[in-house]
Amino acid sequence: MIKTATIADAGAISKLAVKLWPEHTVEELEKECMDIIGGGKGAVFLLFLEGQPAGFAQCQLRNDYVEGTGSSPVGYLEGIFIEQDFQRRGHAKELLAVCEDWARKQGCTEFASDCELENRDSLAFHLNMGFAEASRVICFTKKL
Repeated sequence: MIKTATIADAGAISKLAVKLWPEHTVEELEKECMDIIGGGKGAVFLLFLEGQPAGFAQCQLRNDYVEGTGSSPVGYLEGIFIEQDFQRRGHAKELLAVCEDWARKQGCTEFASDCELENRDSLAFHLNMGFAEASRVICFTKKL
């Protein structure tokens, strides 16, 4: 079962999200999740399997330029995660479809995402889900 997350689900989502984004704390992710759910420019969808939260997908509207797109706003897959025991069963595809449907309902005609260059699993997922690679980028920073 997939449901649209509410503020009450932020704790469960953040416990899953920290497995996807371990450089953050559960508390940081819970706050971010609440901001997205309450902000109106994004949505989080929660997957339940065997009565427990087993995955989530977070999508948002991006009004700034999104690489490879020509419209605005663009629906954007910010993150998707499925617990390891439930991977490779089509659940991520189901969550992605819900995100894409949400974006269509927001008036989007394009949907985008990204992944780190070295994340071959994510790259394979995106390509298998019909995404086309738009570009590759290496970002730089410099202390002033």
